[in-house]
Amino acid sequence: MDAEVVKSKIFEILEKAKGKKKLKEKDIIKMASEELGIEKDEVKTVLRGLIDEGKLCYSYSGGASSVEIPTEEYLKEKGFL
Repeated sequence: MDAEVVKSKIFEILEKAKGKKKLKEKDIIKMASEELGIEKDEVKTVLRGLIDEGKLCYSYSGGASSVEIPTEEYLKEKGFL
């Protein structure tokens, strides 16, 4: 499957959960692979690429890590803007 389709599905999942629930990496991988009917490894590769590019970031709260769309402040701090 085209990586752009997987990317848009990941962003769609995160936008729906924004402000409601923090999603763990495995939750996103599971949801996207089920909705698109592809292997989890394929979703995982695309997700990690988005994190490496700075389009997504890890967040830590209450001892658990989650993946979210970064704020503008975070992007400036990391040198992406």
